[in-house]
Amino acid sequence: MTIALWIVQGLLGLIFVITGSFKFFQSKEKVIASGGTWAEDFKPGIIKIIAGAELISGLLVIVPRLLGHGGYFTFIGAVCIALIMTGSIVVHIRRKEYQHAIINSVFLLMALFVVYASKS
Repeated sequence: MTIALWIVQGLLGLIFVITGSFKFFQSKEKVIASGGTWAEDFKPGIIKIIAGAELISGLLVIVPRLLGHGGYFTFIGAVCIALIMTGSIVVHIRRKEYQHAIINSVFLLMALFVVYASKS
């Protein structure tokens, strides 16, 4: 199970660092143009807050593993990702973007796996 945790943690952290960075450093229009139609419903400042939360959460999931200590940060980062994904799923379902909701459900399950495994 340890190897599975490392793989899921690494993937989850990397995905959220990359996507969070992209959203944080791009304009609202570029986020929408790249397929983030959900951003139409939010002000630019809110998009930056969401992106910052994704970026920080992604770092919290992978950096403690790289440093070899601070596992509670991994737990906190994974919980934050789970909360972000829950909100994202709700937004996509409201917008009838079911394919995005399914993809985000996979990320939610990955985050919950990391929460469970890092807690014990």
